[in-house]
Amino acid sequence: MITATNLKLCYDTKTVVHDFDFEVRPGEIVSLIGPNGSGKSTVLKAISRLLRCSCGTVHLDGHDIYRLPTREVAKKLSVLSQVHNTPPDFTVRELVSYGRIPHQKWYETLNQEDRDIVEWAIAQTRLEQFAERTVNSLSGGERQRAWIALALAQHPQVLLLDEPTTFLDICHQIELLELVKRLNASLGLTVVMVLHDMNHAAAYSHRLVVINHGRKIAEGAPVEVLTPKLLTEVYNVQAEIALHPLTGKLYFHALGLACAKKELPCNQATA
Repeated sequence: MITATNLKLCYDTKTVVHDFDFEVRPGEIVSLIGPNGSGKSTVLKAISRLLRCSCGTVHLDGHDIYRLPTREVAKKLSVLSQVHNTPPDFTVRELVSYGRIPHQKWYETLNQEDRDIVEWAIAQTRLEQFAERTVNSLSGGERQRAWIALALAQHPQVLLLDEPTTFLDICHQIELLELVKRLNASLGLTVVMVLHDMNHAAAYSHRLVVINHGRKIAEGAPVEVLTPKLLTEVYNVQAEIALHPLTGKLYFHALGLACAKKELPCNQATA
């Protein structure tokens, strides 16, 4: 599905991701986790072709993603960035209809098949009652669902989400992640997410990739990856990790900074 090999990613002259290998298999939910500034969103930009690699390759279904026509990439892969700008008078239905552009010739307008797919995407994200509302009048969670509906209207094989729960309250965070889980289960949609909340990452991901200082530190199922040792080394926290008695999902509880037990001040202990 997606394979990245020996990625070196830079901003200007600064290298922010080093020798990065990554693979996403069809039907997976994979979450990229790690501290702020570790390179998670940069990796997502590279595999979505928003950032060109200084070295290395990214393949989509066996083809070099940088050599594929933009329209063909957009038919297979959809990206939801952290920040979205919508014209003030755009309705939800109008926004979602833009997801059909990759499937149209430049001179074509929406046909009946396109309109049916737009309505399907709105229904999948449970936005029927908001279809004629302007996007800017919606709550944060509703707006995120509208943008996911646009992505679904592309009929992609892969959905890339960059911190999709940012700025949402806990109810809307769970609502959005449950939507992602349902789309993955019902449509077989492959999902790659950047997440900060490790409990969310553990509960909603088949596999985790841990990134720190631009390098892949660990990869595997949540129960394999999230250990007290890793959380200390990567996040500098002490934590308890257990399986939740009701859900059976892995969860962690931070106890404090790992450096708090050391004699050196925190900023010196982690330098």
